[in-house]
Amino acid sequence: MHSIFLALQSLRTQLAQALPATPGLRHFDVSFPLNDAFDPLAWLGVQRCYPQFYWQQRSGDEELAALGSLARFDSLASASRFLHTHDVAHDTRICGLNAFNPAQGVLFLPRLLWRRSAGVATLRLQLWSETSLCEDAREALNFIDNLRDAAPIRPLSVQIVQETHHPEKPEWLALIRQATETLARGDFEKVVLARATDVQCQQPVNAIALMAASRALNLNCYHFCMVFDASNAFLGSTPERLWRRRGTLLRTEALAGTVASHSDDKQAQRLGDWLMNDDKNQRENMLVVEDICQRLQHYTRTLEVLPAQVLRLRKVQHLRRCIWTELIQPDDEQCLHILQPTAAVAGLPRQAAREFIANVEPFDREWYAGSAGYLSPDQSEFCVALRSARVRDDALRLYAGAGIVSGSDPEQEWQEIENKAAGSLCLPTSFPT
Repeated sequence: MHSIFLALQSLRTQLAQALPATPGLRHFDVSFPLNDAFDPLAWLGVQRCYPQFYWQQRSGDEELAALGSLARFDSLASASRFLHTHDVAHDTRICGLNAFNPAQGVLFLPRLLWRRSAGVATLRLQLWSETSLCEDAREALNFIDNLRDAAPIRPLSVQIVQETHHPEKPEWLALIRQATETLARGDFEKVVLARATDVQCQQPVNAIALMAASRALNLNCYHFCMVFDASNAFLGSTPERLWRRRGTLLRTEALAGTVASHSDDKQAQRLGDWLMNDDKNQRENMLVVEDICQRLQHYTRTLEVLPAQVLRLRKVQHLRRCIWTELIQPDDEQCLHILQPTAAVAGLPRQAAREFIANVEPFDREWYAGSAGYLSPDQSEFCVALRSARVRDDALRLYAGAGIVSGSDPEQEWQEIENKAAGSLCLPTSFPT
């Protein structure tokens, strides 16, 4: 018997208490030790209510699974206003996605929130009503009664029929040449161009199984999965933090500069050493560092930039510089608009790069290069939504991007996005890499 079953039984008991027929927000928590093999992703996967949201910190120290919506928000700004205008607990979390355009989002206050931190799991049931908490308690009890028991995630089964790139390689090479010519004119210092790959499959794609397969292979990554309904989801495994806030303490980073990885440690080390000493990649990373620091300087106290390090992943390695600071005021809406999109996913200057992207990329980025995570009054954390896929029934859209600066070689940039696409998730070996 899984511990979550006992937790749900306890929540049923708590719901039996008398509740007022008045508006408000209330929660019930049940904490329990992690003494079984419960997988929150598998638990989400068997449920038939939506939305569903799964998120795991790249260190593995924190994990959450959210199910059912009490309130939905079309932007982080509206979610933040909800937290500040209602009498909410300091750890009330709203989960979801911010689009590449940070003014747009899909976030929700969950009915049920399972979260794990420091070796302890907590299941939270939330009530919210603008009229009667007593009435919402009855709806919550019905919600619990309709939950299904967790079952193992079936292995991913994807048979690919067709694959189409947007743009294809000749158009990509021409696009890079156009970007470098625009760079030479001084219109911007850097632009990040992306490719979308549409994959048609023979059968519907199970987003939860795809997430589980990616989680098992892509170590040192954040893992996120937003299931909108039974046939639509957005998910990914990304190495990059957008920000982490604890009170007023803020951590962010510049993750830019890429080289291939290798299964052999010595080969990977040689490639990593080259990356640390390559002028083009170091310049690309420092452009991002400088941009982040300039954007933060009016809203923070002292900024500390840590030395560069190489982040080794399954298919690629990146240059990373961490940036630590303290906010003058803890404001998640402000953090989002300062930091997203970073120069690592858009370019510099940001507005000029975004306009170039909008004019030349042959697809809408939607959630790609946006962010995934949660916010609450006392803390928040979002990762950059890279190495990601959009699932629609039997179709997948995969994304990969490359930073273009002066001296970028079109063929090398194509190979970079091929490497990134190969490591983005976990598809069968028949998928071209």
